[in-house]
Amino acid sequence: MDSEERSVTVRGDSGQTNVNTTPWRKGASLPTKGLFRRTPVRISRNLNTGFKSPLLSPGTPRSSRVDQASLREDIEELKGRREELSTQIALLEAEGYSVEELDQHIDQLHEYNDIKDVGQMLLGRLATIRGVTTKDLYGEFGLELED
Repeated sequence: MDSEERSVTVRGDSGQTNVNTTPWRKGASLPTKGLFRRTPVRISRNLNTGFKSPLLSPGTPRSSRVDQASLREDIEELKGRREELSTQIALLEAEGYSVEELDQHIDQLHEYNDIKDVGQMLLGRLATIRGVTTKDLYGEFGLELED
């Protein structure tokens, strides 16, 4: 009977119900109280109060005035930031930079970083094989630690 499921009768509001449970260990006894109780019962003072949302209700006039004012401030800050970026773009274009050139430069930096990562991985594996640190290999291959 230890490997079989056990049937427990539970009495609820709608009558009696049989519930299958997992098998018990040898020597264990069935609990007599609180079979399905998972948390202790506490009496809460806030049991009958309504739910209070942490968000402000948009229907309140005070919050809508505050929201409108903060939104206007945010819009003005974003407009100022857009003007700053437009000025910086104009300066870069005046110096002779183009968007295509900058994109190409970024692509080359990504390729350089990928190649550098592969080199670091190879140095790490070689150091493991030789039983030395990668710092020792930097000197052997004429690399600087900042590379």
